[in-house]
Amino acid sequence: MKGPKAAGLFVLLLFAAGCLGGEYRPTENNLPERDGKIIELPAPARDGLVSVEEALNQRESTREFRDRALESDELAQVLWAASGDVYDGTTGATRVAPSAGATHPMEVYLVAGRVEGVEKGVYDYRREDHTLQQIKKGDYREELAGMALGQQAIVEAPASMVLVAYYGRTTDRYGERGERYVHMEAGHMAQNVSLQVEALNLSTVIIGAFDDNEVASLLGEEGAPMLIMPLGRGK
Repeated sequence: MKGPKAAGLFVLLLFAAGCLGGEYRPTENNLPERDGKIIELPAPARDGLVSVEEALNQRESTREFRDRALESDELAQVLWAASGDVYDGTTGATRVAPSAGATHPMEVYLVAGRVEGVEKGVYDYRREDHTLQQIKKGDYREELAGMALGQQAIVEAPASMVLVAYYGRTTDRYGERGERYVHMEAGHMAQNVSLQVEALNLSTVIIGAFDDNEVASLLGEEGAPMLIMPLGRGK
């Protein structure tokens, strides 16, 4: 999907993020305490061989994935593109995706089924030290797909990223208008991931149709799931 359809995708995303799956809202604004094991991730690259223009021109949505594992450095790069820190000091930003008032309402989770160096399970991406923290052990791809109307892309892909919002972090400052800013941030992060995936010769698709409460329960937290992005190599 390219051209005008690609532009419309993110407009649809912002609408769907607020409308699909009912009016689920978090009860708290902070992450729950976790004690799962920590997995160190390879440091992300901060330059590459694919230009932004090339990635934009080639970006497309993929719903069929090859049966091949993600490499740990590929996963690390995609997670960083979603919500990583900016360390080089060349900009005033602190993260790769913009956030209204630096309120940063979004968190990133991973449902891993076949990733080199990462045990099958559900994970929380810890941006501050670029690590994964395990929430649950086991392959939950089939279960997550069932929560998303049986979409097989989630089953086929070696892993799926789930973006989750804590609305209160932003609405506490901006009131009701803050909900719009949260949806905008979800779009920023999804666009970052879409372009990073293209630059790595990987594939993804943005999924917004799922049961919010079931996905939140799978992740073991109180945030509001915004979207699911399967990650892998397209057929």
